[in-house]
Amino acid sequence: RFFIRFLQFILGIAIIGLYAQDLHKAHKAGVGYDPKWMYVTVTAVLASVWALFCMLPIKAWFFFVFDFLAFFLYLVAFGIFGKMYIKEDPEGNKGIIRMRNAVWVLVVETAFWLGTASYGGFIFWKSRKARNSHAGHSPSHV
Repeated sequence: RFFIRFLQFILGIAIIGLYAQDLHKAHKAGVGYDPKWMYVTVTAVLASVWALFCMLPIKAWFFFVFDFLAFFLYLVAFGIFGKMYIKEDPEGNKGIIRMRNAVWVLVVETAFWLGTASYGGFIFWKSRKARNSHAGHSPSHV
């Protein structure tokens, strides 16, 4: 459990680094930030903080809905940037090569969040089912 959350955190930090470079360049050039890059950077920050929280000794599976939210946000980011860069021919442009690689980092991160969300949802469902099957079966104290 700790290992997968650690990987989610590390990949989130990598995504921040890959996409925030362009935000920094825009800031230095005095132009506005592109909302797509802001979206993926904010998503990565929020997901990284959540991954850190889930590394604490708590029953993180109970909060599987937040994992599904992180999965969905990353899936949207993959859709945006995948459409922009997967079929793009870099022609030696290092920026495009970096962004194509960043898209594949998004894919892996999205898969990790789907995995923890699915696992958490399964454990949550299993614990509720077990709790409900024992309801009403307590010994009588007559």
